[in-house]
Amino acid sequence: MAIQWSEHYASRTRAMRSSAIRELLKLTQQPDIISFAGGLPAPELFPRERVLEASRRVLLEQGCQALQYGTTEGYNPLREMIARQMADKGFDCTIDNILITAGSQQALDLLGKIFLDPGDVVIVEEPSYLGALQAWRAYEARFVSVKMDEHGMTPDSLEEALQAGGAKFIYALPTFQNPTGRTMPVERRVEIVRLAAEYGVPIVEDNPYGDLYYEDEPLPPLIAVDAEQGAGGNVIYLGTFSKTLCPGFRVAWTVAPQEVIGKMVQAKQGADLNTGTFAQMVAYETATDGFLEEHVAMLRNVYRERRDLMLSLMDELFPPGVTWTRPGGGLFLWVTMPEGIDSAKLLERAVEKKVAFVPGSPFYANGGGENTMRINFSNATPEQIREGVTRLAAVFAEATAAQPVS
Repeated sequence: MAIQWSEHYASRTRAMRSSAIRELLKLTQQPDIISFAGGLPAPELFPRERVLEASRRVLLEQGCQALQYGTTEGYNPLREMIARQMADKGFDCTIDNILITAGSQQALDLLGKIFLDPGDVVIVEEPSYLGALQAWRAYEARFVSVKMDEHGMTPDSLEEALQAGGAKFIYALPTFQNPTGRTMPVERRVEIVRLAAEYGVPIVEDNPYGDLYYEDEPLPPLIAVDAEQGAGGNVIYLGTFSKTLCPGFRVAWTVAPQEVIGKMVQAKQGADLNTGTFAQMVAYETATDGFLEEHVAMLRNVYRERRDLMLSLMDELFPPGVTWTRPGGGLFLWVTMPEGIDSAKLLERAVEKKVAFVPGSPFYANGGGENTMRINFSNATPEQIREGVTRLAAVFAEATAAQPVS
């Protein structure tokens, strides 16, 4: 008798869903499709020679250690480097406050594992990063969405959610938010941190894009604002090398109170024992001696040009009634179509025209956003941006022309 596997799965699997972006990326692997869909850095800018040199040096000089199991907390020189980077961002910590994870996605999963029981509330921005939603749905979390404006999460909406009580934590991407590209100004950061402290609800701050700023100097992260306000220890911070070096390392980090790090270490030991030692050591050797700062400065220049090109073409070609954000950094633009246009259906027409984006509704924890979409500008050459935006403009013009006149 064949096993009926569906009868054996845990009840929590009913809340699991495939990543909309990962499924879409399969579709857009066709070589003739111009994809603005993924949150991918430009592969031609990966520091391959530097990684090759670092790999050779690690294997020749520390090969036995690099190919062995490591500590769950992570490679100490890498943790020390991250502590220095956090000090530069305005937050002092030690390696005891730092855990290396296999990408920020693992950190999100570990946080769900240690904090969330079925039915627990997580406060999220509307829209929010769908990878976090996917991670915490597996732990049967309940999401309460707070409104955003052009400056990010609004304090009034957050306080309303906090007053309802029961929230385990607030999840926020205050800098070049995924998916909208919006950035929270300093005054609002102060207010958000104050409200979280007043109601005794911690913040999980996800900051994968903070170093990719194209205009103004970077703002202090929430974890630094929290420390400056004197509360201290109310913010858990996530950082990663995926957008600044390369995602293939799968090397990221969490900065948190030592008590939280200890509990995450226990959870991680049940998941994978430790992040790959070789990857950590190569990431460290690649980033040292000022290389990371030089490399990120180059990325800023290239991505700024691509963002500016895409924005100028959208200004020129997109039809009336379509609006979009103008982010000061990061990797994404957020496009809003007129009411009544379903971006998921629009994607079908776009793919016929050999161009792709991500429909916006999966970023909404509790539904909505059917007329929105996320567009990535980092993983396309200028020639692809010109052609891709031209194709999108034709699809959008066709869709808006078909809209009934009000």
